[in-house]
Formats: sequence, C-alpha cells, structure tokens
Amino acid sequence: MRRSLDRSNRHHRKALEKLPLGVSSNFRYWGADKTIYIDHARGGRIQDIDGNIYVDYRMGYGPGILGYADERVDAAAREGIEVGGVFALSTEREYEVAKRISKMVPAAELIRFSNSGTEAVMAALRLAKAFTGKDSHIIVEGGYHGVFDAVLWYADIEEWDSAMGEPPIEAESEGVPRMMRKLAHFTQLNDADYLEDLLKQNHKNIGAFLIEPIMGNCCSITATREYVHAARELCEKYDVIMIVDEVKTGFRVARGGVQELMGFKADLCTFAKAIGNGYPISVVAGREDIMRQVGEGVIHGGTYTCHSVALAAAEKTLEILDETDALETIANYGAALQKGMSKILDAHGIPHSFAGHPSMGGLFFNTTAPSNYRDWLDSDYTFYDTMAPELHDLGVLCEPDSREPWFICEAHAKDNHLAHTLAAFEEAVEITIDKLN
Repeated sequence: MRRSLDRSNRHHRKALEKLPLGVSSNFRYWGADKTIYIDHARGGRIQDIDGNIYVDYRMGYGPGILGYADERVDAAAREGIEVGGVFALSTEREYEVAKRISKMVPAAELIRFSNSGTEAVMAALRLAKAFTGKDSHIIVEGGYHGVFDAVLWYADIEEWDSAMGEPPIEAESEGVPRMMRKLAHFTQLNDADYLEDLLKQNHKNIGAFLIEPIMGNCCSITATREYVHAARELCEKYDVIMIVDEVKTGFRVARGGVQELMGFKADLCTFAKAIGNGYPISVVAGREDIMRQVGEGVIHGGTYTCHSVALAAAEKTLEILDETDALETIANYGAALQKGMSKILDAHGIPHSFAGHPSMGGLFFNTTAPSNYRDWLDSDYTFYDTMAPELHDLGVLCEPDSREPWFICEAHAKDNHLAHTLAAFEEAVEITIDKLN
C-alpha cells in the first residue's frame, strides 16, 4: 500500500508562494509530489503531516545522535531557557563545555563555538590562512564542507578524460565569484602520491588541506589509516594546516571522533551535528598557537553563538556520549542492521558492500565499496535509487540520494526498530528486483 502525501503536496503548493522550492534548504526539496513536511518526531521515528510514520535513518543528516526529543537533553535545554537566551556576553557554561570537548578530542586544545557546520569550517579556513599567510586550500574530491563561497567548487570529472589533463574546476552555485576558482585545489582520496605532487607544485600558495576522513556527503567513503597519516606528514612537510572536518563524524564514530579511530591529530578540526542532539551549535578547535590568533588579528564571532539553550543541550549530550555506553549501543545497532541487510541481499544474490562506520554507514550495490569519489561516479546506484522510495512507502526513511549514509541513533536500539526495518528492507528489495527485471 502506497502512502498518501496529499496534505504535504497541498502544503508544498502553498509554501511555494512564500518560500523558494517551498522549503528553507535546497536539500529538503525532493520533488513537487515527494517533498514531505514533518508534524513531529520522537526517538528514532518521525511523522509527517499526512500521518505517515517512518523509522528515520536520516536523523537530520546526523544531529540526532540520541534520538529526537531525547528527554535528558530537552530537560537540559529547558533549563537553558531559564538562563535567558543570548546576551552578547559570555556565561560560565562555555568553559565547561569546552573543557569536555578538549577531554574527548586531544587536538582541541582551544575552542570557539559557532552555530552551524558551515560557520565552523569558514572559521577554520580563515585561521589556517592567517597562520600560514597563504590564500589557497585543498579540498578532497567528493568532500562536503558547507555552503559558503570558498568551498562551493568541485572537480568536474563526470565527462572528463584523463588525457585532457587535470579536470576543470567548476562552481557548485551561481553567484560564487569566479575569481575565487584559483583558490581551490582538488585531490583524490586515498592517493598520497597525487596529494604530494599537488603540494610540490603549489605549496607556496596553499595554506590549508581540508578533509573528511569519512565523507559524510558521499556515502561514507573512507580514507585509509595509511592515507590520513601520510597526509598528516605531507602537511607538516609543506607548511600546510590540516583541517579535519568532523561536522558529521564528531562525537558519533567515537568519543574522540574520526581522529581517535585513525590515531592522528588535526591542526584544526570542526564539529557540529551530534554535539547538541539537534540543537544548533558548532565548534572550531585546534592547536593553541593557531587558535590564539582569534582576537589577535583574526575575527570570529556571532550574535547567536553559545545561545543558552543550545549550549545547555550540548553540555548534556556530550556528557551522555562521554560517560555512558550510548556510542557502543549505536555502533552495535548499526552493525546488526548491516548484517541483516547483507543476509537479505545475499539471499537474492545481490552484490553489495558497506562503507564508513556502523553509526553512519554507506550502502553500495557492488562487491567492494569505492575508495574515492571517482570510483563512486563509476558505480551503479540504480538499485538504491529505485529502492529508496519503496522503503519510504514501507515506513523506513532513508535519504533518496544514494550519496547519504544511514545515520543511527541510540533510540533506534532502545525502541527495537531493527525487526521492522529489516522486514521493510526485504520487501523493498523484492519490489525493486521486480521493477528492474
């Protein structure tokens, strides 16, 4: 039985009168007859305005690490309301939360708070370029670092032939000044030789190397430990600041994030999604000598930075993640989900693999997961793209874009959503097989 989206579709037509695409973020628009509007959410479930209930594996692209409307975090947030909101002045709690982050992430020697992942990465790039005096930066192909001009570029390799030389660099959006193209360089994930050649030729102009070791917007394609350590050494050799974007992996894949998993330290790192379990807060952190530039030549600030509600929520969320077994629960559920999916796909003879971490795993319909963005472009994601809408009709909400991983929260395990999810997955697989045959 297909779900009805009649009310969402009617609301979308109305919303178009006042909102471009009928939404407040481009990524929430799924099409004129597929865009959904949410009524409420609890735990690992979300309900749209049509009354459809889904087990949600998007979790807002990762913020819901514990689950929607977590009672512990929301109680802390209500206490934050009593503080008074925002004052353009500081509170004692900022220090306490910063101290917790430094405890969990050794690279976070000093910390500044912001409101979003985009803001945090903007600040990190500014700090890196101020410290080195060099204006350019490197982005790993397929990485995503927010929506600001310096990172809204991509290496256009879809129609490119290597015989043509290096792929052209194109803007992701109209309105991005074309003069900024020369500031962005691109490298392939898991190819340290490519990175070294790029640095040899351009290191005098490159101030920062920006990387998501687990690419949260490209199906969790993952850097090898060897590549990350090689990149770390190359950044030191060529006087380049290594910025590790942990907006999605931070406090999710481990207490110390991907840096803990892979055993290295960034010069600067950014965090956002999981810090406040959905309340808007982010962090730029790193080496003391780099961070001390703030206020000593480098500007950083924001009216809503460290809002009392978001900060109180972050304090409680980090306490739970640091002091309980929540992350182990999340990883175990993710591993069990992947094991169940594998069993179903194996029974139908469908090649597949997973990438990333069980808490934010990517699903591929190939025997091996891609090791970089170019490999991903050459992969066939027809099965996933066909299956995702069927899962939605069966009450399981994954991102319809195959580049997004499946995000797990603690409430998925606590509320025992595994059996329902796997039953829906098996039915969706069978429907998809019939459709594609």
